[in-house]
Amino acid sequence: MTSSDRDAVARPVSRDAHTRSIVKAVSWRMAGSIDTFVISFIITGHAMLAGSIAGTELITKILLYYLHERLWTAIPWGHRAK
Repeated sequence: MTSSDRDAVARPVSRDAHTRSIVKAVSWRMAGSIDTFVISFIITGHAMLAGSIAGTELITKILLYYLHERLWTAIPWGHRAK
């Protein structure tokens, strides 16, 4: 294996842009928040309380997902060279 072959294996071919990571985080959390709202409404029977729970976790989990996604983008392990 040549030096350039090792470099290609060690480095990912492409990385997601910050904007892509943000859009992925928002779209995933929208789906998750709908699920949270439904579960919260079934458990509490109160739409306002369910909405408060879903709204809070929407904001916190978008941030957590974005940070998680960026961390994994920076880790070279498991990337495949094309």
